Amino acid sequence: MHSCDTYNFVKNRLIEIWKRDHPPLLNEYLDVLRKVNKVLTSEDKKTRPRDKSDLPGGLIYLKKNTHTIIVPDIHARMDFFLNIMLDKDSEDKTNLQKIESDELQIICVGDGFHAEKRAAKRWAQAYKEFEQDYIIHKNIDEEMRESLGIMEMVMEVKSNYPSNFHFIKGNHENIKNEEGGGNYPFVKFSYEGPMVAYYIEKFYGKEFLEEYYKFEKNLPLFAVGKNFLISHAEPLSFYDEEKIIEYRNNPDVIEGLTWTADDAANDGSVQEMLSYYIQDENNSENKYYFGGHRPVKNLYNPRADGQYIQIHNPDKFIIASIGTGVIDLQKDIHEIENNINKIIEDN
Repeated sequence: MHSCDTYNFVKNRLIEIWKRDHPPLLNEYLDVLRKVNKVLTSEDKKTRPRDKSDLPGGLIYLKKNTHTIIVPDIHARMDFFLNIMLDKDSEDKTNLQKIESDELQIICVGDGFHAEKRAAKRWAQAYKEFEQDYIIHKNIDEEMRESLGIMEMVMEVKSNYPSNFHFIKGNHENIKNEEGGGNYPFVKFSYEGPMVAYYIEKFYGKEFLEEYYKFEKNLPLFAVGKNFLISHAEPLSFYDEEKIIEYRNNPDVIEGLTWTADDAANDGSVQEMLSYYIQDENNSENKYYFGGHRPVKNLYNPRADGQYIQIHNPDKFIIASIGTGVIDLQKDIHEIENNINKIIEDN
């Protein structure tokens, strides 16, 4: 496809997914999954160095002279993602267009699945459906429309713009609700992990489950920018380049970059990571490590002596918009408006 055709295809797919009033269809989604898995396993070696099995490793080297948007935990907020991608700036240009023209790169810190407290009541009703073997499944259908839908959006953007869009694994990227390999089963508002795993197997089947599981295993863990680092959670300890690249054989790295709770990281882990990956003697103070995982009340929460910056506020549409110069947390981290109705009307 020509670039204009690609842009219109992706834009229309995102809007189509948003408007859909039911969970995605099996065969259509399988096609999207297979396509994104091919992309993820053939990423550029300079961007994502290969492991010893010749598969892309867990580390992404971002473009250093390109504006970057960091997106915190999404948790099934399709409207959040659409606003980031399709809302227009003062020059009538969308971020999706900027991705296409190589003016922008976007990286998401993971946790696409499972709506949070806005859906607490729905989770409670869905649990009753789960207890009855999903004979009735209205509430869980709505959750899966959103959770599978947001990840379908992510897959479409990644498949069409692989060099300028990245989604790294969070602890909620665990479709089988497995324990092992750096993953843990989870419950929060209800019994989300088992409920989703059972729903997928019951309504989508084992082939789909395995392909989606493969997608999660293909996701990277960690990104290095010009003067910033990104992972889903605060690093539990220091991990060198080789260990992160070989993440498939290092479950402790997966756990340490996706599950670390507040105040659980080893002292100095953030500083060690920053010193190792960002060796800029002329700008030693202005470098930060961004993540999400645990919610914050305002725009962001500084930890690790102010060098680890949490930006996940489930009640707001928060992004970090990082230019190619000095990072200014007060200006670069901000809330975006929810213009979903205008976006849909204009398209």
